[in-house]
Amino acid sequence: MLFMYTYGKGGLSLDISSLTGILIGFVVIVGALFLEGGTVSSIIQPKAALIVLGGTMAAGMINFPISVFANAVKELKNIFGEEKLDFNGMIANIGELAGIARQQGILVIQHLIHDINDPFLKKSMRLSIDTTDRAVLEEIFNSELKMEEEKGLVLPIFFESLGGYAPTFGIIGAVLGLIQVMSSVENPAELGHGISTAFVATLYGVGAANLIFLPIAGKLRFRLREKLLYKKLITQGILSIHKGENPTIAREKLLNYV
Repeated sequence: MLFMYTYGKGGLSLDISSLTGILIGFVVIVGALFLEGGTVSSIIQPKAALIVLGGTMAAGMINFPISVFANAVKELKNIFGEEKLDFNGMIANIGELAGIARQQGILVIQHLIHDINDPFLKKSMRLSIDTTDRAVLEEIFNSELKMEEEKGLVLPIFFESLGGYAPTFGIIGAVLGLIQVMSSVENPAELGHGISTAFVATLYGVGAANLIFLPIAGKLRFRLREKLLYKKLITQGILSIHKGENPTIAREKLLNYV
């Protein structure tokens, strides 16, 4: 019956939501530009991009340790891939373990732990076997989940900060552009073109914040919440096993997490 001790996860898969959302966002912006009679070349301004992206990254590095910045860069490549958490599969696994513990005693599970591939489930089962005090076990679980939440919030907060900096640097880019074009105030034709170019920086700042940085922060928060919910399901299941509850009752309690 080793098949029941699976990892409990469906592996990595393409996050269609993130990819589709970004594509739709760019299509809407470019489409609106065309409807207004504009061209893509009119919003391609390397200097504006340098000010907005470079300034935003610089501010992020000042505000956070370099380790956080490095972890954020690594996380970018995973934003289009999501880890499927098999809640129903984990409930089935815990139900099987609860049945074994109720019939043969929780110490019997000690011989089955090496067949469990999920690291958190394995660790939690070991803890439940090593202590007879339910209150201590629950305190350990709550402390570990709280600490993981604290650590997991670092990257969402980082990207939220970038989302706050980007529009400001967009304004800075626009002001710098306006300072430059005001030197050509005697030439109305160049003045109009220069003003439109200057405001591209504002577009970059607002667009980067609301189409990239803030949505990434929201996605990371959602994934963290889902991961913590998954682990809370495991801890509640282990507490049920530790208490010696009926496997059917244990499963019914855990179904609330699905």
